[in-house]
Amino acid sequence: MDHDFATPPLLVEPVTLTGEHVRLEPLEERHLAELWPVASEAALWRWIPWPVRTRDDLRAYLVTAVEGRAAGHMLPFITRLAATGQAIGSSRFGNIVPADYRAEIGWTWVGVPWQRSAANSEAKLLMLDHAFGTWHCHRVEFKTDSLNVQSRAGLLGIGATFEGIFRNHMVTHSGRLRHSAYYAITDDDWPAVRARLVARIAAGGRGDAKTDELRATETGEARQATDAAQDR
Repeated sequence: MDHDFATPPLLVEPVTLTGEHVRLEPLEERHLAELWPVASEAALWRWIPWPVRTRDDLRAYLVTAVEGRAAGHMLPFITRLAATGQAIGSSRFGNIVPADYRAEIGWTWVGVPWQRSAANSEAKLLMLDHAFGTWHCHRVEFKTDSLNVQSRAGLLGIGATFEGIFRNHMVTHSGRLRHSAYYAITDDDWPAVRARLVARIAAGGRGDAKTDELRATETGEARQATDAAQDR
């Protein structure tokens, strides 16, 4: 597929994305008090290079997100339950490159009760619909710690393609050099991926047995690639 230069420009502007299960609203510093009860769960930050441990850490995290939006390369959200408005986490677009119609989805954390749920899956659908439907992106990418098996399986589960390992990619708070696993969805992939994600949401956020079996196989292959990268 070639780029159509008549495509409207990719504009990074605050927006609210609403679904049946969740609503994504522009993230603000004032959301600190709402998000801290969720963000204070240490397990959420296990694979984050510089984890949030205190309210001040979370405040700095929110400031960085809002500054990134002002600079035009991030679009952060607070994730709420659509029915009650309860804050359950956050996600954002980052590394947005309007000239290439490309963005990354990441910085995602959701309270434990809503992980692998329809709420979590629908948040991804809303963001991907915005990326491919409104922004006309050619590519949406994701990255995660190569050791984060749950995240890697989840990305395969929504239909993202594993593209490889960036070795010694990030310095973490412990001094460990993180290898990052990269995944992506392209505009060519999107129709099939969207159908798969819609079916996943209808099933409560989980894939069927066949999908789970495939995901387990693909995750094993991806981990083998990681092991090979670490050995070199």
